[in-house]
Amino acid sequence: MSLVLLRHGQSVWNLQNRFTGWTDVGLTEKGIHEAHEAGKRLFQAGFSFDIAFTSVLNRAIQTMWIVMDEMDLMSIPTVCDWRLNERHYGALQGFNKARMAEIKGEKIVFFWRRTFSGRPPELTFDDPRHPRFDPRYRNLDPYKLPASESLEDTLARIMSLWKTAIWSCVQAGQDVLVVAHGNSLRALLKYLDNIPDEDIPALQIPTGIPLLYELNQEGKIVSRGYLWER
Repeated sequence: MSLVLLRHGQSVWNLQNRFTGWTDVGLTEKGIHEAHEAGKRLFQAGFSFDIAFTSVLNRAIQTMWIVMDEMDLMSIPTVCDWRLNERHYGALQGFNKARMAEIKGEKIVFFWRRTFSGRPPELTFDDPRHPRFDPRYRNLDPYKLPASESLEDTLARIMSLWKTAIWSCVQAGQDVLVVAHGNSLRALLKYLDNIPDEDIPALQIPTGIPLLYELNQEGKIVSRGYLWER
């Protein structure tokens, strides 16, 4: 049973080295090329999918549609779910990462960015960047929407989707594509690969390169690996 995980192509704020989180930014020309390349290579390698999951953020949705178009899979079911969103970076969203390290100090910004439990400062409830002002989340309790998240928080919400939807599809024998974000995928990999908390800061996930997991009926990994190297 095949599960393919794909981080969206390079975004505008990836290029600008800014904290993106739930901010909706588009793909760069490079990011669009990465998505097309991923779709072409998956198709040439003989992959197909029965269902695709993605977040509700445009950079992931756009990547998914480009890949599916290249693979002639535009008719398969798709699920857009906020639980696959990027980790919410709270009050850091929009700021340059290097500049924030100069202001706040490298150690604290590293703790916020890369560790399992580090949670950046929260957005205030009246901040226009708060997700309660976004119509995509209007059916969710505004007091339960994140105003900042650690990677641990991100894993908790992703696992609710994994257990109720993604794993059920894989276990039923479907080949599944998940297009998401650097930190939402870091969280899922922590679970799948049983990565210790102290090792999670070193985990990097490249944009636009599919990661294949082959799993048995019990969810044990049979094989795992990126389909190519950049």
